[in-house]
Amino acid sequence: MSFDLTDEQRSFRDVLRSFVDQRVAPNAARYDREQIFPQDSFDACVEMELSALGVPEAYGGAGADMVTQAIMAEELARGCASTSVTMLITKLGMLPVMNFGSEELKREYLPRVASGDIQASYCLSEADAGSDVAAMRCRAERDGDDYVLNGSKYWITNSGVSETYTVFAKTDPSAGGRGISCFLVEKGWGVQFPKHEDKMGLRASPTGEVVFDNVRVPATHRIGEEGDGFKIAMHTLDRSRPTIGAQAVGISQGAVDYAGQYMMGRKAFGAPIAELQGLRFMLADMAIRTEAARALVYRACATIDGDDPDETLGYLGAAAKSFASDTAMSVTTDAVQLLGGYGFTKDFPVERFMRDAKITQIYEGTNQVQRVVVAKHLLK
Repeated sequence: MSFDLTDEQRSFRDVLRSFVDQRVAPNAARYDREQIFPQDSFDACVEMELSALGVPEAYGGAGADMVTQAIMAEELARGCASTSVTMLITKLGMLPVMNFGSEELKREYLPRVASGDIQASYCLSEADAGSDVAAMRCRAERDGDDYVLNGSKYWITNSGVSETYTVFAKTDPSAGGRGISCFLVEKGWGVQFPKHEDKMGLRASPTGEVVFDNVRVPATHRIGEEGDGFKIAMHTLDRSRPTIGAQAVGISQGAVDYAGQYMMGRKAFGAPIAELQGLRFMLADMAIRTEAARALVYRACATIDGDDPDETLGYLGAAAKSFASDTAMSVTTDAVQLLGGYGFTKDFPVERFMRDAKITQIYEGTNQVQRVVVAKHLLK
């Protein structure tokens, strides 16, 4: 099977690359330094209708395939990883609605997501329940036509910014993973945001605690049936995880591009350091690993587009995410090394690339957990 881009996808990539260079990348250092939501970059993305990319056409979106969505994630991350995750997180939050929600929920929320009027967050992790989802303590108790939510979620991207929160909570604490249900909760229903994290990377993407203190949620806003939450969560992450790989590829590509430009301009021993074979080989290895990661990410995304079985999809998504994020960490570390002392300063973007790369090895399932998925597939 070939995973070469179509002419339309290549054209989209070229247009988006120019857009990122002009409207997104110039804002990245300031938003990272000030640790504030990248509003100008987000507004520019909405103007480009990128918020509509992953929403089905029936609900006002573009209905783009996953490979095209990966191109978006990659190109945005090449200029600003925080903006990239900002555009990805709403799709993550809305995937349960798209795949398991009622028609009423789809019609109420998806058009507003496509237009950029609202953003969404995905609330799965807790302080003591990250990889071990079944250990969550957040509760949802039925009370007439409502559910009452109590508990906290941690490490939530776009905390306080998003208007909707897709929340996983225990409706039957005695049933373990089978007792989890999924809900769409609006910010204005009493959701609290007491703490934001001071992070190493992705500093322009707010991450924080989300608290539910007797928050009433209409039963109409339950996604799927009671007890379907674990299945919905895993189904969603399998289809979102490859775009984290795409984000990692974009960070890698940004580091390769900048390091190459720097090497041609920086002189040592009377000539550009690009003439030094040892450094040339470093750059070549960075590019090789980046291309390999891109190919694996595109294959995983094409598997989603092909509606392949969940087991194959989970394996490829785990492989793509872990390999691409490990590559991003390695490539950005080498980029800092190639710039020497300059690479260690905030006057150059490679140190930001390196800080941003680290989280791609952690969120949406650590790379250690991804290797468990890969090994389980191989040894079934």
